[in-house]
Amino acid sequence: MSRRKQPDSPLFPLQAPVPDFTFERAAHRDGFWPVAGADEAGRGPLAGPVVAAAVILDPDAIPAGLNDSKLLTAEQREALFEEILATSTVSIASSSSARIDTTDILKASLDAMRRAVHALELAARIVLVDGRDVPPGLSCHAKAIVKGDSRSVSIAAASIVAKVTRDRMMARADATFPLYGFAHHAGYATVKHRTAIESHGPCSLHRMSFRPFRQV
Repeated sequence: MSRRKQPDSPLFPLQAPVPDFTFERAAHRDGFWPVAGADEAGRGPLAGPVVAAAVILDPDAIPAGLNDSKLLTAEQREALFEEILATSTVSIASSSSARIDTTDILKASLDAMRRAVHALELAARIVLVDGRDVPPGLSCHAKAIVKGDSRSVSIAAASIVAKVTRDRMMARADATFPLYGFAHHAGYATVKHRTAIESHGPCSLHRMSFRPFRQV
């Protein structure tokens, strides 16, 4: 009688990975310090800017609970945003919808990250960047990390700062353009947003190089 083979999957589901300070410690050992994390928010929406943030964490005062901003509630992001600003060196930059239309969303995102890094009050020796691309024109070393916002606490902090900043910008935009509901969907392609576009047409915040505006 053959013995039953044990299943490969564990009895309990594995927890999602949580970002830590591993990449930062490795950079420090290699002589690169300070380390900044950089990330952006708003590549996908139909309207509004793409916002980038660069963050240099204080190793002795890393806020608890840092994670990919998409995995946090709005309340958690807001609380962590305030704590990051109180304990870290932070810089924020954005690229407008007009700039996105004259270049493209990738170039506009990378340029915003470059400007955020250069505006840091404390110059970074190396930047950990979320994704596959390193912003061109940086004056320091850089390392692109796929899914970096769930692997590096510095990138996670930058993702939170960028997300909260952009959400606040879009909430303010709602007062100027009340027909579109920007405070509720931040410019993403929700049913409510698409219905508003069909009814009222685009406004100056819309990305005319994106569908449904772009002529195919």
